[in-house]
Amino acid sequence: MSSGTKLVIGLTGGIGSGKSAVSRCFEELGITVVDADVAARVVVEPGTPGLAQIAEHFGPGVIDANGALDRAALRRIVFEDPAQRRWLESLTHPLIGEEIRRGLREAASPYAILASPLLLEAKQDALAHRILVVDVSEDTQVARTMRRDNNSGEQVRAIIAAQIGRAERLARADDVIENNGSLEELEPKVLALHRRYLEIAAAMAAGSHAV
Repeated sequence: MSSGTKLVIGLTGGIGSGKSAVSRCFEELGITVVDADVAARVVVEPGTPGLAQIAEHFGPGVIDANGALDRAALRRIVFEDPAQRRWLESLTHPLIGEEIRRGLREAASPYAILASPLLLEAKQDALAHRILVVDVSEDTQVARTMRRDNNSGEQVRAIIAAQIGRAERLARADDVIENNGSLEELEPKVLALHRRYLEIAAAMAAGSHAV
């Protein structure tokens, strides 16, 4: 539960669920969206202490010719060695958390969205007052992700299996958007939640913290 006074909605969903489309809908309504994936890139940009520590630990092989992080090289190392992955997470997760908190603090809209595919897995839901899950069938996840990333069905199902289960994600949701349909069907669902969140944000601003 966020300790801040501004309403924060944690937005998550499985791969191919349409989180990005939902985020864009909220942005078009004037709401600040803090994207955890963007924060994860920012904290390891060239010149950051995070990238310097990664280079010192893993060696120059994870830095490309432009001085940026070679993500593919780093992925190969941490994929093969769980201890190295844990080291990397122990470095980056606190940095990402602070970058997310900075973005939420600076949000100028009545409430803010924290969009993260790992909201529940990385315990980033502690920064949110409510959890909004974008939910689709597994068949929809597979079809969309195969189309988007040119992956095989087997690859996509392996990614889904590695994520938190759909049933658990739904059990932890305060709000759910079913997104098996088109963008035209999605937009009114987001608008309805937006109006509800504005009401909750106004109540919080007035001193009532019931969410």
